[in-house]
Amino acid sequence: MEFLTEYGLFLAKVVTFVIAAIVVVSIIVSAIHKEKGDHDDGELQIRKLNEKYRELRESIQARLMSEHERKAWGKAKKKKDKAEKKADKAKKADSDVPQDAPVRIYVLDFDGDIKASDTDPLRRAISAVLSVAEPGKDEVVIRLESGGGLVHSYGLAAAQLDRIRSKGIHLTACVDKVAASGGYMMACVADRIIASPFAVLGSIGVVAQLPNFHRLLKKNNVDFEVLTAGEHKRTMTIFGENTEKGRQKFLEDLEDTHGLFKDYVSERRPDLDITAVANGDIWFGRRALDVKLIDEIKTSDEYLIEACDRADVVSVSFERKRTLPEKLGLATSAALEHTAWKVLSAFRNQKIQ
Repeated sequence: MEFLTEYGLFLAKVVTFVIAAIVVVSIIVSAIHKEKGDHDDGELQIRKLNEKYRELRESIQARLMSEHERKAWGKAKKKKDKAEKKADKAKKADSDVPQDAPVRIYVLDFDGDIKASDTDPLRRAISAVLSVAEPGKDEVVIRLESGGGLVHSYGLAAAQLDRIRSKGIHLTACVDKVAASGGYMMACVADRIIASPFAVLGSIGVVAQLPNFHRLLKKNNVDFEVLTAGEHKRTMTIFGENTEKGRQKFLEDLEDTHGLFKDYVSERRPDLDITAVANGDIWFGRRALDVKLIDEIKTSDEYLIEACDRADVVSVSFERKRTLPEKLGLATSAALEHTAWKVLSAFRNQKIQ
């Protein structure tokens, strides 16, 4: 029993050290990012998804063949590819024949946290796409995952997607896991919303919560004063004594924000019964289809694979270049985090007989 106690204390010390190291590394990496600011603009990453899915299909096909079949298939494929390249080259050389640009589907990704930190890369990717996309012909697909967050942050992210629709370019939102609250604010901008069967959608509501330490401070004879100029400058506080008048004003602000949220969704999805769905509740994919929060049940992979048969599907993302110290810092942070989880799992699985 004494050994187990000492072992538990040792694990606790290790966990404490690892967590402290993660915090230190994260602070250093964050400081580097903040210092870098917008000085390093990064670069666009572009990948044609038609080729990705074709390579996956051909890889499986090749593995299912015998060696003899694989060799024959490989020769036929090379011959076909050569013929296609020759035909494309002949078309380009014939300047008298106008070449119509193929229909293109541009795929963007947004993985949202509470601050919608992906907004800036999304903004840059959208600016790049809008410079080449043809209204009424091309399409933009946003693969969206977010449980929501700060109102102003997600308001800006949704406004970036509004830029696509305002240019007359069809926008499709694909939700595989979750698009709730601010995430749904972004999704509803799309002309069409597609979600997987158990994706979480909705949560059209506003929430604000904060602790109050006034009684604790009062019990320990600690005074806390809030000085403001303007009746509504500070309606709620976490240290001072909150008044009923302040709470009422705070609730009025929440209701006003909720009203703006409902108006925003209603304008973009006029067929939606906003009164029935704007109660803060969430719906899973199939239920969301019933209440018209979405338009179709389908995964993003299924939608994009089908799209490859009718268009050039291109993934576009903006990635800032990282320096070597940043890469090392992020790698160290990830390694420490992995170690912490391993230690915590080992400690949790210990059984004292």
